[in-house]
Amino acid sequence: MVDVIREPVAPVPPLEVPDVDLYHPKSWLTTWVFSQDAKVIAVQYAGTALAIGFVALVLSWMMRLQLAFPDDFSFIDANGYYQFITMHGMIMVIYLLTALFLGGFGNYLIPLMLGARDMVFPYVNMLSYWIYLLAVLVLVAGFFAPGGPTGAGWTLYPPQAILSGTPGGRDWGILLMLGSLILFIIGFTMGGLNYVVTVLQGRARGMTLMRMPLTVWGIFTATVMALLAFPALFVACVMMLIDRLLGTSFFMPALVEMGEQLKYGGGSPILFQHLFWFFGHPEVYIVALPAFGIVSDLISTHARKNIFGYRMMVWAIVGIGALSFVVWAHHMYVSGMNPYFGFFFATTTLIIAIPTAIKVYNWVLTLWRGDIHLTPPMLFAIAFIVTFVNGGLTGLFLGNVVVDVPLSDTMFVVAHFHMVMGVAPIFVVFGAIYHWYPKITGRML
Repeated sequence: MVDVIREPVAPVPPLEVPDVDLYHPKSWLTTWVFSQDAKVIAVQYAGTALAIGFVALVLSWMMRLQLAFPDDFSFIDANGYYQFITMHGMIMVIYLLTALFLGGFGNYLIPLMLGARDMVFPYVNMLSYWIYLLAVLVLVAGFFAPGGPTGAGWTLYPPQAILSGTPGGRDWGILLMLGSLILFIIGFTMGGLNYVVTVLQGRARGMTLMRMPLTVWGIFTATVMALLAFPALFVACVMMLIDRLLGTSFFMPALVEMGEQLKYGGGSPILFQHLFWFFGHPEVYIVALPAFGIVSDLISTHARKNIFGYRMMVWAIVGIGALSFVVWAHHMYVSGMNPYFGFFFATTTLIIAIPTAIKVYNWVLTLWRGDIHLTPPMLFAIAFIVTFVNGGLTGLFLGNVVVDVPLSDTMFVVAHFHMVMGVAPIFVVFGAIYHWYPKITGRML
């Protein structure tokens, strides 16, 4: 045999792959400013929402410290207290929870859970975040405006909201609040249409509606509700803005302030309440339904068991969403409405407890004889159930007209609202972050 002498082969240099995104060279601008990637936009939404939520948290701390130690925290006067509570409530309900559940978790989870490449309209998705950020900046500008932010309460009831006796009523405070809400609604409408179209048209082959994770069902139903409810708030904000700037009287009746006859007359403050609460009560479930869906998936995953009664859970979500549009006036029992009108809304309010109870029982039955792992996400999910049930039981009292009238504007209502709308959804936020943090960052928490 002849020995073949082989020449040494030079090592082949590794293939250099340029750092590019899908369609363009990758840079800081394309990643964090002009990115159309739903996952990046989700992180932007979540980061902004958590940042402004921390501001609301600090405001709540300061209010409680002032109540506990009035001598040491006397720098918060009566006007400042109203301003703090207004900004705290509006930030937590709109700019934190709504934006975080729909803009943050919705953007990240919908494409991944449905097998979609991305959102159907990525450019519109990008614009929706930047309009949301602009709305947050306009809101925060109220802290630095002459007179400070508005102190009309988070419900912004007229005529109080735009009178000179209210902090920020005749200054920039109410204008910045209304302008910020209008911007938020515009941005959310762009993002919300994107979510709905992606769920209906962007699913992978074989991913039927009745195979979607309950997280997606919750976000999808909440988005449809928001697209139907937010226009009422948008119209109310525009009409109040015109009342404040142009002197119209959509919501302003004839008034005498400090002995002076004001130029308003013929308006109806009750009309604003109907518009606000037609948005306001669905808003409770716009926050709660994504939380319901996430809790369902957390319990199913960490109990190592399929969710009990999947189809029943889906129809419960849809039923809650539909019923939430016919209960809004239970917030207005003390507004002078006809008692028969109140009876109708009390009835629909108590009926909505049925699909809610179905969900609670199905969560408990999912845990029954499951291989439960008490991980942090599971603990937060269980804490959500306990807190939400406690808050829901107080709602049974407030849904009754006879009981609600003496309890209206008391700490009983504050406790109900914060258990259902405050603490319980925040538990879900913590659980979801623990659960999906490794997926989002590639690192264990």
